[in-house]
Amino acid sequence: MDLIARISQHFHDSAQTKLDAMELLAAPISDAVQTMVACLVNDGKILACGNGGSAGDAQHFAAELVGRFEAERQELAAIALTTDSSILTAVANDYSFNVVFAKQVRALGRPGDVLLAISTSGNSANIIEAIKSAHDNGLSVVALTGKSGGQIGQMLREGDIHICVPAERTARIQETHLLAIHCLCDGIDCLLLGVEE
Repeated sequence: MDLIARISQHFHDSAQTKLDAMELLAAPISDAVQTMVACLVNDGKILACGNGGSAGDAQHFAAELVGRFEAERQELAAIALTTDSSILTAVANDYSFNVVFAKQVRALGRPGDVLLAISTSGNSANIIEAIKSAHDNGLSVVALTGKSGGQIGQMLREGDIHICVPAERTARIQETHLLAIHCLCDGIDCLLLGVEE
């Protein structure tokens, strides 16, 4: 096995996936930035959720907003719904793992807030339930998916935003999700701070 060639192929495939996605995803990412900024300037908050690597992405996004991305600015209201082990284990034990995010959306979400729902397959049951709760409670949804968008792509409503990476391989989808998250953070800062470059 030639590990150097294998690693080089990963770099090539990752770069190509992002380039292939650029034209398709630039507009929905821009729409998501504008939706998130409108939420934040109206004293709303962004709730983020996902499983596994997507949980890490949800936490990464929230950290960039509460802390900072690249520029100093006021803290922004974002909560990752993946971090409270007591809530997650209590809800999973007493009800079902399928509602670990939905219950938090119902408890914390208010009309005008935004749910950032991340699922590489678009079929994660607990993300689907979180989106249902968001719809019931007047939240806008920004969905980060891949492949064909799965069930999530089919359930989004007018006003929701679908950022669906045109790839089949989970690693490539996740890598492109991270780029999309950085684009969201940069766009939010640009609109809030008036950055032109």
